[in-house]
Amino acid sequence: MTTMTFHWQRTGPALTTLALAVLAAGFAFMPIRAALQAVPGEGYDIGRMVFLYSTLPRMATALICGAALALSGALFQQVLRNPLASPTTLGISAGANLALVLAMLWVPGLLGIGRDIVALIGSGTAAALVFLLGARRGFSPFSLVLSGLVISLWCGALSAVLMLLNERYLVSLFIWGAGSLSQQSWAIPLSLLPKLAVIALLAGLIIRPLSLLDLGDSGASALGVRLSHLRFLAVTAAVALAAFVTSAVGVVGFIGLVAPTIARLSGARRPAQMLIWSSLIGACLLWFADGAVQYLAGPMADFLPTGAVTAIFGSPLLLLLLPRLKTRHRVLQEQIRHVHRHAPGLRAGLLAVAGLGLIVALALFFGRSVEGQWTLLDRSLFADILPLRLPPVFAALASGAMLAVAGSILQRLTGNEMASPEVLGISAGATIGVTVALFVFAVPGLGAQLGFASAGSLLVLMVIFLFAMRSGLAPERVLLAGIALSAMVDAVVGVLAASGDPRAMFLMRWMSGSTYNVTGTTAVTVCGAALILVALAVLARRWLDILPLGPTAATALGLPLSRTRLLLFALAGLLSAAATLCVGPLSFVGLMGPHLAREAGLTRARPQLIGAALIGAALMVMADWVGRTIVYPYQIPAGLVSALVGAPFLMLLMRRRG
Repeated sequence: MTTMTFHWQRTGPALTTLALAVLAAGFAFMPIRAALQAVPGEGYDIGRMVFLYSTLPRMATALICGAALALSGALFQQVLRNPLASPTTLGISAGANLALVLAMLWVPGLLGIGRDIVALIGSGTAAALVFLLGARRGFSPFSLVLSGLVISLWCGALSAVLMLLNERYLVSLFIWGAGSLSQQSWAIPLSLLPKLAVIALLAGLIIRPLSLLDLGDSGASALGVRLSHLRFLAVTAAVALAAFVTSAVGVVGFIGLVAPTIARLSGARRPAQMLIWSSLIGACLLWFADGAVQYLAGPMADFLPTGAVTAIFGSPLLLLLLPRLKTRHRVLQEQIRHVHRHAPGLRAGLLAVAGLGLIVALALFFGRSVEGQWTLLDRSLFADILPLRLPPVFAALASGAMLAVAGSILQRLTGNEMASPEVLGISAGATIGVTVALFVFAVPGLGAQLGFASAGSLLVLMVIFLFAMRSGLAPERVLLAGIALSAMVDAVVGVLAASGDPRAMFLMRWMSGSTYNVTGTTAVTVCGAALILVALAVLARRWLDILPLGPTAATALGLPLSRTRLLLFALAGLLSAAATLCVGPLSFVGLMGPHLAREAGLTRARPQLIGAALIGAALMVMADWVGRTIVYPYQIPAGLVSALVGAPFLMLLMRRRG
C-alpha cells in the first residue's frame, strides 16, 4: 500500500463528511439567517417560532434519521458481505410501512401505544421472508437483494390497494409514507434520539466480532465467534434502526445504500471505520438532500417527501454498483436444452382455448347484482350490461396475452427464468412515457399514450441493454438494473403525487391497472395491437428456438446476433407498452404466463408463445373479474390484483429454484 493510499484511507472519510456538511449548511444558512435577523414585533414572532419549532427540528430529524439508516445499511453490508444490502433493497422499510398502514386501518389504537412495535413487526416479517428466500441460495447477494425488492413491490401493491379502497382515511399517509421530514415540534427527534442511541451503542459492542468476519466463516469460528449469534444480533439491530425511522418519518429511500458506499469509496475499510463514517456521512447526506428539497421546492417543501427524492438519486447509484456485484445464477439455456417432453397436441390446445372461453364467459355473465348477491346476468339486461363489460374484459384479455408473450421473449432472449416486463422495468418505462405525455398534452389521447409509452419502454430497454452488455447479459444484473429503474420511476410518481399536481391522480389510477374507464375504441385498439404483435412474435419462433443454445451456436447457425437481439428487445418493448396502457406496470402476468406454459410441457418457442398468451389472457381476465366482484361495490384494479398474486408466485419460484 502506498503512502498516498494510506493517507487517503485515514483522511478521505473525514474530508467527504466535511464536504457534505458544508453543502448542507449552505442550504440551511438562509432560513437561519432570516430568522436571526427578524425584528421582534408585538405578540408572537412568527419567523422565530417557525425557526425554533419547525426548521431546527427538521434539521435534527434529518441528521438523526440519516445516521440511523446509514448505520443500518453498514451493518447489513458488513454482516451479509453484500455491497447492495440496505433497508430499502432488503424490503425492511417497506414492511414497516405496510404494517403501519394496516394498523391505522384496523387497529388505530395500537399506534397510540405501540407505533414502534408495529413497525418492528412489519420490518421483522419482511426480513424473515427475505432470509427465508435467500437461504436456499446460500444468502448470495443477488438472491437477497432480489427477494427484498420483490417484497417491496408486493408491499407497495398492497398499500396501493388499501389506499384506493380507503382513500379518505389514508390519503394523508401518502406524503408521510414517502418519507416526509416536515416537523411542527421537537417531539419526533427527541423521541427518536434515545432509542437509536441505545441500538447504536449495542452495534458498537459487536464491532470487534464483526471485524473477524473478514477472515471468513471458518477463520472467525476458529477464533471463537458464534456466527449465528453475531449475525442475529447485527441483523436485529439493523432492522430495529430502519423500523424506528420508518415509524417516525416514513420510508426514506437509499440512504442506507448510498452512505456506506460513499464511506467505502472514501477509504473506510475496517468495520469500525465503516460504521462510524457511514453514520456521519448518512447524517450529512440526508441533511443536504432535505436542504436541497426545501431550497428548490420553496413554499411546497412541506409537501414534497424527501424520502422519494433520495430514491430518485439512489437508483442510478444501484445501477453503477451492479458491475461490482459478485453473483451466481441459474441459466435458462440449460433448462431448455435438457428438458425433453412431448409437446401437447391439438386436443390440449383446444382444451386451453375452451378454458379461456369459459373464463371470459364467467367474467361477462356472472357477477354481483345491485343488492350484492352472486347471480347470472339476466337475459333482459344483456343490452344494458354487456356493452359495459365487453371492453374491459377484452382489453384485459389482450393485455394479459401481450405481457405473457413479452415475458416469454425476454426469458428466452436473456437466458433468465425470472425475466418479465414488470421485473425488468420495461413496464415502468411505459409509465415514464405516459408521465411525459401528461405534461406535453393537456389530455393525451390513446395514440399519444401508446406512442409515449412505447418510447419509454424502448428507452428503458436500451439502458438495461447497455448496462447488461458489459456483463454478457448476466441474468441477475439485468434483473437488478430493471428493478432499480422501477424504484426510480415509483419515486418520481411519488414526488408528482405529493406535489398536488392534479395529473398525478390520473397517473396513480393508470398505474394501478384499472380497466374501469376502458372504452370500446381502446379495447379494439389493444386487441388489434395484440393480434399484430403476437403474430410477429410467433413468426420469430426460429430465432427464439436458436438463441437459448448460446451465442456461439446461434452465430454458427447463421443468426445475426446483435440485430436479432435488438429486434426482439424492441418487440418485447412494444408488447409491454401496449399492455401497460390497460393493466398498469405491475401485474406479474409476464412472469407467470411463461412459467405456467413451461410447466405444461411447452418448451419449443411457438407452442410456448401460444400457450403463454392463452394463460396470460386467462389470468388477467380472472384478475379483472375478481377485482370487480370480490369487495363489491368497490373495485380493485386488475393490475393490482394480479400483482398481489404474482409477487408471492415469484417468491415461491425463487424458493423452488434455489
